[in-house]
Amino acid sequence: MSDRIEARHLRVAIVCPYSLSRPGGVQGQVLGLAAALRSAGHEPIVLAPIDGPLAVPSSLERAFVSVGRSVPVPANGSVAPISLSPLGAIRALRTVRRGKFDVLHFHEPLAPGPGYACLLASSQPKVGTFHRAGAGLAYRALGPAGRLAARRLDVRCAVSPEAMSTASGALGGTYEVIGNGVEIERFSNAKPWRTNGPTVIFVGRHERRKGLEVLLDAWARLGEEQPHAHLEHGSSSQGPQMAGQPVLWVAGDGPQTEELRRRHPSSPRIEWLGRIDDDQLASRLSGAHLLCAPSLGGESFGVVLVEAMAARTAVIASDLPGYAYVAGGHAALVRPNDPVALADALRQGISDAASASGSCGNGTLGAALLHSERWSMTALAHRYEEIYEALVH
Repeated sequence: MSDRIEARHLRVAIVCPYSLSRPGGVQGQVLGLAAALRSAGHEPIVLAPIDGPLAVPSSLERAFVSVGRSVPVPANGSVAPISLSPLGAIRALRTVRRGKFDVLHFHEPLAPGPGYACLLASSQPKVGTFHRAGAGLAYRALGPAGRLAARRLDVRCAVSPEAMSTASGALGGTYEVIGNGVEIERFSNAKPWRTNGPTVIFVGRHERRKGLEVLLDAWARLGEEQPHAHLEHGSSSQGPQMAGQPVLWVAGDGPQTEELRRRHPSSPRIEWLGRIDDDQLASRLSGAHLLCAPSLGGESFGVVLVEAMAARTAVIASDLPGYAYVAGGHAALVRPNDPVALADALRQGISDAASASGSCGNGTLGAALLHSERWSMTALAHRYEEIYEALVH
């Protein structure tokens, strides 16, 4: 980072339309960026719906302004926890007008809620980051009003080429693909969770779009198949040790959890973990041998793929543009919604783990770790600092 940028203290309002009390990709990016900016000597304030206590670093304890509680709204094959409170919009506008902010940074700037009001009514320089990928129906439903609102942004960023294509197709304009950020060291330095055999982990919301049902059907197809060799993590200097049968860890929860657990109950082959905290996530990813991300669509980036690569864990993922962009050849990509093809990929991944091949797509786990560093949260914050700095000069 240049001395010029380090020397300037910036006060930045980061506006998030989704509840910070609920896990989500956009919320994670907002919190990570705020922490990185604070570490760089700036003063970020996050405006967002908040539904309960937040588990955040001590440096961010006073960095939040609640714009009301959220309500669940169907969006992009998932559920978006947004605030539709007029009082929340008034509070957000008052905060923006009185806060003496150098820059306003909107994530999903056209999402309904208080942020949209701030986008239209505020005068400070504005940056917008577009995350959504897919058909873009939500953008197009806004019609000319959406294009007019988007023109209020001084700089438009997108987290991937897929997100840029979605936004530009509906709104026009030019965008900088800037990516998402991950705290690489938290995953690369995590203590591996102990395993007794080749272990596959799923991390995500249990809803149709994330493809957990496809993964469980593929896992059932493997059934009684037993690989010739199994692994136990924790002795990389001496090589892998043989033990145990393959296990699937299922992290997270969602609307499909109850139904899927009835069809695929806990067993020696499947462990339902529920929600896990950030430390356990890093440890589980580091301990697992394979991450499986079987989403059906609507994925603009794939942060969990980067987290797995940083943890030196092989990746099997659906062949979606957002995932392919992030993986950069360091993942095995499988046709979406195809349990037979996914079962074949899992079988090969388990075999590779058992033979200690260290493979990951077309490369090695070490190469995947190096690739993941391009998505570091520090690098992301640095790029946004450059954008903010250009706007206030």
